[in-house]
Amino acid sequence: MSSITLIGTGNMARTIGTLAVAGGNTVEVTGRDQSKADDLAKALGGGGATTGEWGAVPAGDIVITALLYNAVVPVVAEYGDALAGKVIVDISNPFNATFDGLAHSGETSIAQEVAKVAPASASVVKAFNTIFRNVLEKGRPNVFLAGDSAQAKANVAAFIESLGLRPLDVGGLRMAHWLEGLGVVTVGLAGNGVGHWDFALGVNEFTG
Repeated sequence: MSSITLIGTGNMARTIGTLAVAGGNTVEVTGRDQSKADDLAKALGGGGATTGEWGAVPAGDIVITALLYNAVVPVVAEYGDALAGKVIVDISNPFNATFDGLAHSGETSIAQEVAKVAPASASVVKAFNTIFRNVLEKGRPNVFLAGDSAQAKANVAAFIESLGLRPLDVGGLRMAHWLEGLGVVTVGLAGNGVGHWDFALGVNEFTG
């Protein structure tokens, strides 16, 4: 199984952490508010969750930044060399104020911006951003992922499979921009054609 560090103590950290512990992974929780990190690690329980120190070298080989999009790049920059050799997983969605577009301009993504400030030996993967938290809590959605390192993507895919989910590789890190756009599409579907939040985008294969 995988060793995971969650940077963040919010709802997505709790959801992914719960699934990770249930899947037999070790989980370290870190947060600026140490008491919140302690409380989340205690809630995850199962002997598979511990608390780490903010800014210190993460115990996990896979580091998941469970943060609001505008905090991800600054936090990765703050951690600096502490993330050397790690796989950094960005799960954020940079929605604009009206949730019908992206907050950044140009063909970039939060994950691509993370890669610019992360140590050269770190690998960045985009994943989980197209899934609503309520679906992740009770469903078995497909998880799209993008990244430039085949080994990093294989490690993240193995972690995703340990959660009972299906990983689907969409290509290199530049595809993270389009995954963020797909996040916008899911919100549009929730507010229009589908009309609720209890769904996820996935892939159906047709053969013969």
